[in-house]
Amino acid sequence: MVEEMILNLDRWRKEAVAAIDAQGNQLTYGELRNFVKQVSEVIPARSLVFTLVDNNVGGIAWTIGNICAGNVPLILNAHLDDQLYRSLYELYQPPYVCVPDKMAEKYPYESVVSCYGYTLMRTGQEACPMHNDLSHLSPTSGSTGSPKLVRHKYENIEAAALNISTFFELTEKDRPLMVLPLYYTMGLSMVFSHFYVGATILITNQSMTDRGFWQFIKEQKATSFTGVPYSYEILNLMRFHRMDLPDLTLLTQGGGRMPKDLNLKFAEWCRDSGRQWIATYGQSECTARMAWLPPRWAIEKVGSIGVAIPNAELSLIDMEGNPITTPNTEGEICYRGKNVTMGYAQTREDLLLGDERNGFICTGDMAYFDEDGCYYIVGRIGRFLKLFGMRVGLDECEHIIKGKYPKLECACVGTDEKMVVYLTDEKYKESVKEELVSRLKLVATSFEVRIIKEIPKNEAGKILYAKLATK
Repeated sequence: MVEEMILNLDRWRKEAVAAIDAQGNQLTYGELRNFVKQVSEVIPARSLVFTLVDNNVGGIAWTIGNICAGNVPLILNAHLDDQLYRSLYELYQPPYVCVPDKMAEKYPYESVVSCYGYTLMRTGQEACPMHNDLSHLSPTSGSTGSPKLVRHKYENIEAAALNISTFFELTEKDRPLMVLPLYYTMGLSMVFSHFYVGATILITNQSMTDRGFWQFIKEQKATSFTGVPYSYEILNLMRFHRMDLPDLTLLTQGGGRMPKDLNLKFAEWCRDSGRQWIATYGQSECTARMAWLPPRWAIEKVGSIGVAIPNAELSLIDMEGNPITTPNTEGEICYRGKNVTMGYAQTREDLLLGDERNGFICTGDMAYFDEDGCYYIVGRIGRFLKLFGMRVGLDECEHIIKGKYPKLECACVGTDEKMVVYLTDEKYKESVKEELVSRLKLVATSFEVRIIKEIPKNEAGKILYAKLATK
């Protein structure tokens, strides 16, 4: 068990409510602290635990309980594709797996204990040596099941909690509505930052189009809402701006670039209704948030990711790695802060690695800053998109297609609005789209399939992505 309980969890009154879910379950801070002790009694310290979670009180309890007990959870979607789960299991061989009770029957492991709606199971795998600083693991691409994992450390959790609670000015009176998945880095960072100040998290897995969703918001008096661009597209269609939600005082956005007109609409509505609109920018590799746009600039600088979060630093470098100090000059965003993670794991042995980044990372995003030091992203160097707030690896999508159709030539490109898939055979057009929709759990409009005679490649056989249009 971690000697000093992280996230200030031992500071709050035992009867203070830490989380409430849409099913009416609740978890107090005292119960959470007791659960940490219970977890430490049934699982040997420093155990790797595949933790498959839903958005409910039990998901929070088992995630935070494992971290605070000194175990290392890999936090996954409870409804992860079976094939993707198996590939991760075979690669990392966890001694323990934790799943919702209703799903326990499908896993052929020995049941250890059931609590908060989840069953902990022993797999029979041997203990896995891990670095002492390693706190938890998260997938780099939650929907494609990439074997590459982000290695977080305890210092990252504390830094993220402090920084985020500072610029959002969070207090124990806050009651944030959590619709973002718990296995999604930005969702988990909401838990970190609000537990840090003793707030009450309102967590739900209901659809925003369900009547019960809005009933939950009103009855529980939600004070803030955090969403990705797709969340706000839905709210806009539902005429959210006409709703009577007097307790809601803060709206925050992350998870990718938001259409400028939609961003402006919510920023203006917040201004006119006496609320705050705060756009943010971040990556899993930095325990979620790295930049925020102060509300005073929400309209004037709409589309900007703003400035570095507290206790951190943003900078730009050119293609040669030299620092850029002149406004309106494009370069790659670099970030320095204590929330920068340790690096990646791609094998079980990598869990023993130490900190490979030392608080500094080049993000792969291209941007410029204006005269006020506010940053504007213009594109990506890296090969990934954020579709409806979910990070999706383009190379991994090609791997999914090749896995299904080994002889099919394909190439994936795109923007955060849609992925464009190039194929050389017309007859696979619909089946490829169906495969991606099924595996990634995204709507069909996320993909456009185009047929071309041949995929452009160089002499070495590498695909020339720059020659493939994304519009």
